[in-house]
Amino acid sequence: MTRGTLGAAELQAAPEPDAHTDVQAADILEAARSVARLEGAAIAALERSFDNGLSAPFVEATRAIAAASGHVVVTGMGKSGHIGRKIAATLASTGTPAFFVHPGEASHGDLGMITQANVVLAISNSGETSELSDLLIYTRRFRIPLVAITSKPESTLARDADVALTLPQAEEACPLGLAPTTSTTLTLVLGDALAVALLRLKGFSRENFREFHPGGRLGNVLCRVRDIMHSGDAVPLVDSGTPMSKALIEMSARGFGCVGVVEADGGLTGIVTDGDLRRHLSAEILDQPVETVMTRAPKSIAPDALAAEALKIMQETPVNALFVHEPGDRKPSGFLHLHDCLRSGVY
Repeated sequence: MTRGTLGAAELQAAPEPDAHTDVQAADILEAARSVARLEGAAIAALERSFDNGLSAPFVEATRAIAAASGHVVVTGMGKSGHIGRKIAATLASTGTPAFFVHPGEASHGDLGMITQANVVLAISNSGETSELSDLLIYTRRFRIPLVAITSKPESTLARDADVALTLPQAEEACPLGLAPTTSTTLTLVLGDALAVALLRLKGFSRENFREFHPGGRLGNVLCRVRDIMHSGDAVPLVDSGTPMSKALIEMSARGFGCVGVVEADGGLTGIVTDGDLRRHLSAEILDQPVETVMTRAPKSIAPDALAAEALKIMQETPVNALFVHEPGDRKPSGFLHLHDCLRSGVY
């Protein structure tokens, strides 16, 4: 018998499958379905509340945050604090400067980070979190705008806040009713709603978004042609009527394997590529003008187009380079090669 292979005796002696395995799997999946069901229903209730009791305070909170000349200071204890950190990060990345302050640290000196130019966003499901008391008193003393997120409209936090955003009553997904689950999900959704509402209110654009996300895939996706194109003397160009002998020198000097041809007014009229050279190869080619060899009406793109769009054009057509010019103006302002896209992480 080959090592590692079970014989008939071993197969017969193998233990029977655990009779409880299927039952346990069913229980596990039902627990998962229950969480998704409860939290989904809570989110639906939150959506409905924007048409009812939450509509006016949400608009007021959004405007108060937008009017602040300083940062949004997000704070919360425990799981609310973890959600608060994410909300602060989302606000900051979508054009609303924000940072998180731990309420415990606030009581030991970090209150000095909060000024009247700021607006405080305090999160507490119960609205009675004792660690928030010093911060609450501080905002009232110095008249710093305070927005609260809580499930208890009659709580201390809700009563003392300038604006209270009250979450709809919802059952925690935890079967013990103890671990913050549904409530933290609702808080996260409400924080995202604030960030998106502020984004729209401020007219935050894709270009603004890229300024805050220059690295990683997001930065690559939002990269513009003008950000990575060659410009000035680096653009491979020759005038119409130039003999191929000089055009070849320009092609070699730039190292792109092609050269653009421009007319007297500077407008792009054609391109000479390595493929064009092979198709017209003859003993007389060096003495011929570029017009006899070039491909007319070469592919081009606008400088404000996404680099991903340029890459798509190059992938879908038999070209590996594009000249860049403004729409309606055939004068080249830049040149983009396939390798420029790949080096920049655009794919």
